[in-house]
Parts: sequence; structure tokens; C-alpha cells
Amino acid sequence: MQPIAHHSRNLGARPAGRANRWAACGLWCMLLLALLSGPRRAVAADAGPTEYQVKAVFLFNFAKFIEWPAAKMGGADSPLVIGIIGDNPFGKLLEETIKDQTISGHRLVSRAISTTAEAAACHIVFISRSEKERLRPLLASLKGQPVVTVSETKGFTQDGGMINLVVLNGRVKLEINPAAAGEAGVKLSSKLLSIARITPEPKNEP
Repeated sequence: MQPIAHHSRNLGARPAGRANRWAACGLWCMLLLALLSGPRRAVAADAGPTEYQVKAVFLFNFAKFIEWPAAKMGGADSPLVIGIIGDNPFGKLLEETIKDQTISGHRLVSRAISTTAEAAACHIVFISRSEKERLRPLLASLKGQPVVTVSETKGFTQDGGMINLVVLNGRVKLEINPAAAGEAGVKLSSKLLSIARITPEPKNEP
């Protein structure tokens, strides 16, 4: 698998506030570098991280910039679950990335899932490209539930998904549908939104 760059400037960023967006992007990229340089995430000196190393780190870090309803988080010892529905493009990378990691006291776990009931029990669900044909029914079944849906499929956020990981010019970038997150009762940090392309595109006020 070919090395890939971590991230580039905000897609579709407006000139106003560009410095703040660049600052947020810089912090994010430094975080990625720090995580990928750890013992379990070491990368050869002559190669950058692969696409799915970067995407696994994104999935891990999304949990730091998302707020779920208290009822969704359960007890203090309840895990924060990242589910993968369909073919798993990460192999062991996601497991290695989140191993022994906790967020707000909740340990992170990843699970292979196949049903909408299993998906509804997760906090983050990565919907593989292999599920393209049933993408809309899957999203419809999770609509309004506090589950963050993530994919890497063209048009995902336009179809009601929350976060799409896209590769443009060799870089992983984000597309986010904040309206879908809001309908689900999930709060996305402004830091996360600041480095993403917002879709559908917001309408300009007259």
C-alpha cells in the first residue's frame, strides 16, 4: 500500500478565518504524527503512513472531538465502540491504533458488525465501500440515533452520513454533514469542523 500524506488545507475554506483553520489543521497533523510515531505505530523512515494507518488514527481521534448524549455513554466502565460493517479495509491497524487507549475513562474497542441492531449499539460505525448498495437503507435505519456514521464512499455525506474520509491528491481529507450529527443528538467539536469541508454546502444568506 502506498504512503499517503496526512492532511492538507481545509476543502472549500472561506478566506475569513483562514489562519485559524490552518492552525487547527497544524495541530491535527502534529497529533497524527505523534500517534503514528509510537511503538505500535512506527513507520519506516523512508516511507510515510499508509492510507489506512491515517484513517485508523482519524477514527481514533474522532472520539476526542465528539460529544454523545450521557445515556449513550453508559456507566464509567462502558466501552466506546467503533464498529465496522462490511469488508474491513484496516486489517489489524485499527485494533493496534486503539489498543489500551481510553477517552474520558472509556476504553476503546473495535468490532465487526453486520446488522443495524449491532450498529445502533456502537458509538462510531465505519461503513465499508462493500456496503455501497445498501448504504441508504443503513443510514435510514440509524437516522436520529446517536451513532456517528463514517465512510469513504463518494456522496456519503450527501446521502445523510456524518463523516466521509476522502483521498484527494494523495491526502486524506474530511467531509462532514453537521446537520446529520445534530439530528442524531451528537455534538461535533468546532475544531473538527474547522478542518473539514461542510456538506451539503451551506446556502449563502442573501
